[in-house]
Amino acid sequence: MNIIEKSDKEILAIANPMWNELVKYSNNKNYGAFTRNFSEEMLHGANEIEMGKQFARSKLTKGLNKDPKFLGTIRRGDYISVLYKQTNKNLDGEYLGRLVLGYEEEEIKIFGATIF
Repeated sequence: MNIIEKSDKEILAIANPMWNELVKYSNNKNYGAFTRNFSEEMLHGANEIEMGKQFARSKLTKGLNKDPKFLGTIRRGDYISVLYKQTNKNLDGEYLGRLVLGYEEEEIKIFGATIF
């Protein structure tokens, strides 16, 4: 099955726990747990040293609040982007979170995760 054929409800049942884990492990600066649902392609681009620097320097990647607001999905090709309104307890304002999901060897994996 192509992931874009799933309903938003089905996608959220998968995406929300994954996003919540990313928030938790980003706040805890736990690189190993943070990357556990990454696709192989994503892991190759997620250099542990660089991510460690990001965790250490970025105020945004620490202090993320739980329970972001779901904004919508974007379906394209073999991937779906799940968009969230994310807040941070240490920074004012709202941020856009994007989680890109797709299949890798019949398992749903993270192919992209950004917050800005």
